[in-house]
Amino acid sequence: MKIFKFFQYAYLVFAALFIYVAIQKYMENEVIDYISLLLAATAVFMFFFRKKFNKRFEDRDRK
Repeated sequence: MKIFKFFQYAYLVFAALFIYVAIQKYMENEVIDYISLLLAATAVFMFFFRKKFNKRFEDRDRK
């Protein structure tokens, strides 16, 4: 069960990485990298989705 929590926070790491790439490309070329921003938003969504899913899974195991 602990490995699921690790992957849950890995989504936040990837979101930060994608935001960093988007900012770096904007600073160099003044072009907004929509794909990196979309991937960052997806990673944040997946973090909250997995967090809610894992909590629901743990609650079911306790009963």
